[in-house]
Amino acid sequence: MSLTHHAHPGEILLEDFLKPMGISQYRLAKDIGVDPARINAIVHGKRGITPATALRLGQYFGMSAEFWTNAQTHYDLAVERALHGQEIDAIRPLQAA
Repeated sequence: MSLTHHAHPGEILLEDFLKPMGISQYRLAKDIGVDPARINAIVHGKRGITPATALRLGQYFGMSAEFWTNAQTHYDLAVERALHGQEIDAIRPLQAA
């Protein structure tokens, strides 16, 4: 599987938000009302960002929830393309009548 480095949303959360802002995973979890294990799993790429978590992150960081859901969707699509790209490429598009 080759992802040509599509960042997991947890990597984005850690590298672009938590580290530069000096926010710990624990503090983020407490501030947005989730279990710290959820944030840890997201940061380590073991869990995706759900719509519920995206809403909380969006509110906390003053941005859209869609930023987080889009990051998750792009990552998920990259994984699927890496796993099943040849199979998908073999599908012939429907021809218009």
